[in-house]
Amino acid sequence: MAHGSHNGISQMHHHPEYYLKDGDVTFHVQGTLFCVHRYFFERESQFFAREFARAPKEGTSDSTAFRLDEVNAADFAKFLWVWYSRSYRCESKPKDHWFTILELSTKWQFPEMKELAVDELQKLDIEPIEKITTYDRYNIDKSLLLPAYKLLCKRASRMSAEEGARLKMPTILGIHEARERAIRSAAESGCRSPTSADAGDEELDKILNDVFNLNSHATNRQGAPSQAKSEPVRTPKPGLNGATNSNANGLSSSGSSNQNDNKQKDAEKNKGTGKQS
Repeated sequence: MAHGSHNGISQMHHHPEYYLKDGDVTFHVQGTLFCVHRYFFERESQFFAREFARAPKEGTSDSTAFRLDEVNAADFAKFLWVWYSRSYRCESKPKDHWFTILELSTKWQFPEMKELAVDELQKLDIEPIEKITTYDRYNIDKSLLLPAYKLLCKRASRMSAEEGARLKMPTILGIHEARERAIRSAAESGCRSPTSADAGDEELDKILNDVFNLNSHATNRQGAPSQAKSEPVRTPKPGLNGATNSNANGLSSSGSSNQNDNKQKDAEKNKGTGKQS
């Protein structure tokens, strides 16, 4: 994050959706000004909390807007969408949309936003190599990669040189070992001319868990060690006021969800399209 921009303000324009009348922090992203609510950034991100404490006067006007240099305006708008969309539960977004949110939430230390991105990516059909490389890059729970590892083990063809170049060497060696063990397991079960695809699903799960240490290094969806082997907690999406609603199990309850939706509707009435330049 750089210091506020002091030159060329007249050449900038307000974002058509995210320059809000009641916004209290302004960001400058590639010639576009965003005026949104500071609360989200202070509450959800240690990175922005430190930045705001370091320079409390920045972001208070267009001329002192916080400058974000390592993101483009379109991607920053996707990031803000998580907080300001009233229909996020109904909208089906492509993987690239969630990849962007995953990248920015990791860069700016928004743990709940990152967990939401992982939850949404888990619902999508992502090619195994791409999923493995992405989850490795952002240090996401490896146990979530079990289906991707299985697809690579069960397919008829081995990994191509191009695919291998995208993966880390431990992953390549692990897939090779798992395929060989799956072939041996199928042969021991009486299969003639076995392939790795002939091993049963349960046996292949066991092999992959062992090869990649998935059970002994159980983690949550952001890669941090977990306390138990229960399913990762699904963190509810932040409401429009930055709060999250959850029950004792960490799952959004219907009552809390409805209350959150009502808050979003009330806040949406006060949302403006922007001040006049």
